[in-house]
Amino acid sequence: MDIFTVFPTISTSFIVISAVLVAIGWRLIIKGKREAHKKTMIAAAVAAVLFFIVYMSRTVFVGNTSWGGPEDLSLLYHIFLIFHIVLATVAAVFGITTLTLGFKAKYAKHRKWGRVTSVIWFITAITGVAVYVLLYIFYPGGHTKPVWEVILGA
Repeated sequence: MDIFTVFPTISTSFIVISAVLVAIGWRLIIKGKREAHKKTMIAAAVAAVLFFIVYMSRTVFVGNTSWGGPEDLSLLYHIFLIFHIVLATVAAVFGITTLTLGFKAKYAKHRKWGRVTSVIWFITAITGVAVYVLLYIFYPGGHTKPVWEVILGA
């Protein structure tokens, strides 16, 4: 495994861990285990933050991976990727909002936001894994320049 695949593998693992923890947390709150739910959801948020740190580090210092599959699938892949990115952004904002509501003990709103946020988070994790599989297993692609090289014109 080289530098081009180790970061995506680690970041994808963190997002899967985060989604699994959200599912566990959801189950815990249904069972009325509020404190265990809180700890599990904080752990899920930490895993999501670790994903973001690894993802951004790769983007800034290594670069992203370009589509390596058949040209006739390129448009479909990019539409899917845009859907995933938009959904991930929405999930992050919703996640921060849901956590904030929970910490402020606004449980009625937290409950409503949490249901929606969790579903979006699960879909984001699934589409993220799909992007990973497409880019690193089925159709390994090329790599773009790191952001810092693009900015500096190196």
